[in-house]
Amino acid sequence: MNLNAPAFSSFVHDGLNLRYFDEGDPSGTPVLMIHGFASSALVNWVHPGWLKTLGDAGYRVIAIDNRGHGGSDRPRDVGAYRPWVMAGDAIALLDHLRIPEAHLFGYSMGARISVFAALAHPERVRSLVLGGLGIGMTDGVGDWDPIADALLAPDAAAITHDRGRMFRNFADQTKSDRDALAACIRGSRDLVERSDMGRIEAPTLIGVGTKDDIAGSAQELADLMPNAKALDIPGRDHMLAVGDKVFKQAVLEFYAGLSAG
Repeated sequence: MNLNAPAFSSFVHDGLNLRYFDEGDPSGTPVLMIHGFASSALVNWVHPGWLKTLGDAGYRVIAIDNRGHGGSDRPRDVGAYRPWVMAGDAIALLDHLRIPEAHLFGYSMGARISVFAALAHPERVRSLVLGGLGIGMTDGVGDWDPIADALLAPDAAAITHDRGRMFRNFADQTKSDRDALAACIRGSRDLVERSDMGRIEAPTLIGVGTKDDIAGSAQELADLMPNAKALDIPGRDHMLAVGDKVFKQAVLEFYAGLSAG
């Protein structure tokens, strides 16, 4: 077991080959981690130290490369990326590993996927950690069409939209399939009704950086839920909050509190 360089496996769901890793303590409580847009299991969970943090704490750490990302297949159909479809991939991974119930931990788009999974399969979700997405879950996070345009632009130097340029640079750094990502960003933006957030009874921690201009308020989202609390991640923007030590400590304490309860 190497908590810095996990061994990847794959399974087939919905006709797609999907990559994942399953590390940490095999007998530990499982945590299924679902990464954000244009990222991957490596970029979101291994490089920022989450695999090591949770593995050292005794958890079984599982992470999927969402369709269109990392080492998973990359459909071009916008409809393939609806959040409830990708939530189905996550639940199918639990089925594949014969795990009846897990903590779900999602960042940004992964947080949205986690919520759709919790709504469709509440019996499979022991708790939720939602990072990088607050009230934007229900109210939207602005116009993302320029992101798709930036991903498909022939010349990155000509991109003038700030957020578009940020995600294009990120996609290039991670050597992502930009056509698949453009389909994903157009297909994965469905909002969650505020009343539906109120139906999620799983204990939930919502962490958002104080300099995050994408996520929206963590506290406003927590206020819609019966068993949620908000965490401000000090001085971090959307890209940097994911690996922050304050976030890591809060998640460990959150999980420890659930075990003690």
